[in-house]
Amino acid sequence: MARIEPPKRVRGTQDIFGEEQRRFAHVLATFERVRALYGFQRVDLPVFEDTQVFARSIGETTDVVSKEMYSFPDRGGDPLTLRPEFTAGIARAYLSEGWQRFVPLKVTTSGAVFRYERPQKGRYRQFHQIDAEILGAAEPQADVELLVMADQLLHELGIADGVTLQLNTLGDAETRDAWRAALVAHFEAHRGELSEDSLVRLDKNPLRILDSKDPRDRPIADAAPDIDAYLTPQARAFFNAVTAGLDAAGVAWTRNARLVRGLDYYRHTAFEFVTDRLGAQGTVLAGGRYDGLIGSLGGPETAGVGWAAGMERLAMLIAAPAEPRLDAVIALEHDDALIDGQRLLAGLRRAGLSAEMIASGSPRKRFDKASKLPADVLIAINRQDGQTVVNTRAADAAETLARIKAIIDKVQAAS
Repeated sequence: MARIEPPKRVRGTQDIFGEEQRRFAHVLATFERVRALYGFQRVDLPVFEDTQVFARSIGETTDVVSKEMYSFPDRGGDPLTLRPEFTAGIARAYLSEGWQRFVPLKVTTSGAVFRYERPQKGRYRQFHQIDAEILGAAEPQADVELLVMADQLLHELGIADGVTLQLNTLGDAETRDAWRAALVAHFEAHRGELSEDSLVRLDKNPLRILDSKDPRDRPIADAAPDIDAYLTPQARAFFNAVTAGLDAAGVAWTRNARLVRGLDYYRHTAFEFVTDRLGAQGTVLAGGRYDGLIGSLGGPETAGVGWAAGMERLAMLIAAPAEPRLDAVIALEHDDALIDGQRLLAGLRRAGLSAEMIASGSPRKRFDKASKLPADVLIAINRQDGQTVVNTRAADAAETLARIKAIIDKVQAAS
């Protein structure tokens, strides 16, 4: 009979277990705690959307849409896409579910996202993000609040040291149009020296040339005009209000005049929290203001600002969480006491105490096995003269031990 080949994990995916899962759980629990401090509501979104939700919001000229999305027709022939990020889905829900009545809408979400790209350290084809958004707030205070929240999250995760907030402004529409025209003129003058990818971007998305990694593009991009020369008084005032708010909140930042978001609906603030502790994948958390996004999806012009962070990268940076301890572990040293052990185990758990029972293998070895588990109280159950005998042992858990003894007495009285 031919040997059946066991299935393998799909390239670019991961099975998260043990310490790695505890790291993920710690990141998510900390995120949930911090978002509650800032009054953000949690939302959960579909894993897939109509393909146009992402094509129209992210932009058909971006690498995400043109090269990296997992898109497919369903059985009815409708084009669907596994979400490559969260903002577009939140914008779609804002319109389709009538969430305009809740503005300013402050929401967070988390979960798996999907991009077909080359897997490497900290980057997978199915990966996980946490995400925070404010819709319907045009004031700089919304940008400040999200940035302060992100900064507090990194501090509470214990990874703020060595992480730098890089900040830039993309100005208002008038600023952006003037700067874009100046960039096009600059890059056109060097068309013969640009990489193939940048030539495509020059025609469709010239701002993206500024963060090209191709060594042919870097000298040209570095010599391009800065946005500051084109800022309107209103745009400059907006950026000054954001930086003043960060200073007042004690959030350190540095200016990066080359930090961009290439799509037309981005406005004003753009930011990244970066570190040199992850090699090439140095961005820990990033976002910006996208006042034109809702309008690009057919809705009314609506202000928006948000950020996302990769859970894999955050999990790599945090200290390893301690292995969880049980309140009690039961060593069943005699098989005839199984019913008594099950009764006690159920009583402990119903009382809100975490507990396990070692009831398999040699009865003589169960105590040794149980004693090696991380638990505050060790309970040994045996039989003597036809009676169940329960012994307890605890090092520094007097309160837990007292609760357990009370439960033992109650269970034995009931039996």
